Amino acid sequence: MADLHVVNLGLVEYREALDLQHRFADARAAEAVADTVLMLEHPLCYTRGRRTGDAELPLGDAWYRERGIDVVDVDRGGKVTHHAPGQLVAYPIMRVDSVREHVARMERAIVAALADEGVEARGRSSEGPAWTGVWIGDAKIASIGVHVSRGVTTHGLAVNVDNDLEPWSWIVPCGLPGCARRRWARSPARRDRCCRAFASGWRGASRRSAGCASGSSRASARWPGCLAPAG
Repeated sequence: MADLHVVNLGLVEYREALDLQHRFADARAAEAVADTVLMLEHPLCYTRGRRTGDAELPLGDAWYRERGIDVVDVDRGGKVTHHAPGQLVAYPIMRVDSVREHVARMERAIVAALADEGVEARGRSSEGPAWTGVWIGDAKIASIGVHVSRGVTTHGLAVNVDNDLEPWSWIVPCGLPGCARRRWARSPARRDRCCRAFASGWRGASRRSAGCASGSSRASARWPGCLAPAG
């Protein structure tokens, strides 16, 4: 299937979204659906990748639970990361030949979107796994982590748009102590532009034709620009 569908889901609890990813991945592996990018947000949570060490959540699981913060162990690569409303999260569920190129494609899409907004950034996956993601100077603005099974990807990327950055200080994000964080926009008015810029950047980075998903989209006031097809 040559089409790429971009589907907006709005605010979705992390575990629900994880189950949805698995169902899309099963369908993609069976050639029942086209390559699909799920775009959404999550309530405040932390996810632990396969390489996460106990010291990377230094306040202890009980501290996070007391504050209503879900901590979820996941099968993606990478270490601990953070999600919250105001992030732009994208999960590409697609067939890939090269995991390295898939990660680089996500970096290029984010860099292109930021460039459209006049922000200079760079992907750093070529410098090693610890630096995967997109950076503005020495501050990280986007995290990336993937899992591949049967040649189909799950998980993906999270870009700080107008989310609160304080929860990043409650963990050792991506296993990098003292890693500074940046966000894309300070006002909700620019949020829609950020979303549309990312969709355009993904189209250019993936160089795939696109179609409009049907039957699985849920409208969201947060990211209305994502309801449009990627091409």
